[in-house]
Amino acid sequence: MRITRLPAHDYRRMRWKNDRGWTREILRVPDRDDYDWRVSIAEIDADCDFSAFPGCDRVLVLVRGNGMRLRFEDGREVALNPPHGSIAFRGEDAATCTLADGPTHDFNLIWRRGRVAAELLHRPLVGPMVFLPERGVQWLVHVLAGRARVKDRPDIEALDLGDSLHIDNDGRGERLILDGGGELLLARLRPA
Repeated sequence: MRITRLPAHDYRRMRWKNDRGWTREILRVPDRDDYDWRVSIAEIDADCDFSAFPGCDRVLVLVRGNGMRLRFEDGREVALNPPHGSIAFRGEDAATCTLADGPTHDFNLIWRRGRVAAELLHRPLVGPMVFLPERGVQWLVHVLAGRARVKDRPDIEALDLGDSLHIDNDGRGERLILDGGGELLLARLRPA
């Protein structure tokens, strides 16, 4: 099991594909343009159109700000309200964002349809949380609030607000125990 701590201050800041905003990329796997999956924090400071990601699925979660409304070409409208409104949609679906009141930061999980099966969970961390060894399963843990640490691994620094942890599992070894208090986003990814 490979465990990588991803501190918030090391996230790579880059322009959106459509140049309408900024994102702080947490991780892409593999690290190339044709990735299988990617997690990032979008910084939205004005009403805008979202970038298209053909062949991908995505989940967006409001992590900071007063919310937004997404309008899709098919007429669908969805409000993402504080504290952690979320939506799952296809990367091809053209979306326009209208901010409720000021800028937002939004967690994005994007994965290639047919290559990866993904789910995103929002969970409290109250004491220990156990990750069992599952062959081919990867986890991305993102701290929304509080603090977490990997139990029995003093070589891995504690995770604070905004930090992430990548768990790449080969199905062997022992379980991993995350301990602390707060709120987490947990992305579980496996081959499709």
